[in-house]
Amino acid sequence: MKKAIIIGATSGIGNGLAKLLADNNYKVGITGRRTELLNKLKNENPNSYFIKSFDVTDTKIAVEKLEELATELGGLDLLIISSGTGDLNEKLDYEIEKRTIETNVTGFTCVANWAFNYFEHQKRGHLVAISSVGGLRGSRIAPAYNATKAYQINYLEGLRQKVTNLKEPIFVTDIRPGLVDTEMAKGEGLFWVMPVEKTVRQIYKAIISKKKVAYVTKRWQLIAIILKRIPRSIYDKM
Repeated sequence: MKKAIIIGATSGIGNGLAKLLADNNYKVGITGRRTELLNKLKNENPNSYFIKSFDVTDTKIAVEKLEELATELGGLDLLIISSGTGDLNEKLDYEIEKRTIETNVTGFTCVANWAFNYFEHQKRGHLVAISSVGGLRGSRIAPAYNATKAYQINYLEGLRQKVTNLKEPIFVTDIRPGLVDTEMAKGEGLFWVMPVEKTVRQIYKAIISKKKVAYVTKRWQLIAIILKRIPRSIYDKM
């Protein structure tokens, strides 16, 4: 039986992935800040889930809990970083920017660093992180969110370079969702908002295929291509 840890399993994509992995014969370590939601998930399938409640921004505690969880699982094959935050911030409230950076950069880096070192030590493993299509360009309404997702995209690319040099069966997958029907989808006039279930199924396929980068749902790859090609002089006015 394979073992996985999901960072941010209380709701949304992380919650959906936890259920799908359990359905596919994984033992799953589930983490998050809201203990009551983790317990609710565990009660649905008590033998499949192991709980550790913590906030990724508390990096010392996060590492301690990850070590405990890996031990309780009896090893680790897959770690998925699905925790993250982001708010619309047209008024550029620094507290919103700070909170976003602490979670999406500091917390993310702590977990990704721990997972990569764990897998390097055991000479195998798979790190998956949920970044965002938003990380491809800046955003006037959510500056820190898009910037932190750009950081994640580049950090994961750096880890893939390290994997190539290590020449071990370690895999790093960057999942770049578009708009998904979760609490993270904010704003008016949203389009192509995909249901969590469909998104999770596509993410699972990308994990099984050990893809380096995957856009979900697949149609968002078209948006990504368009975003990359918009001239800066035009994009600055958007």
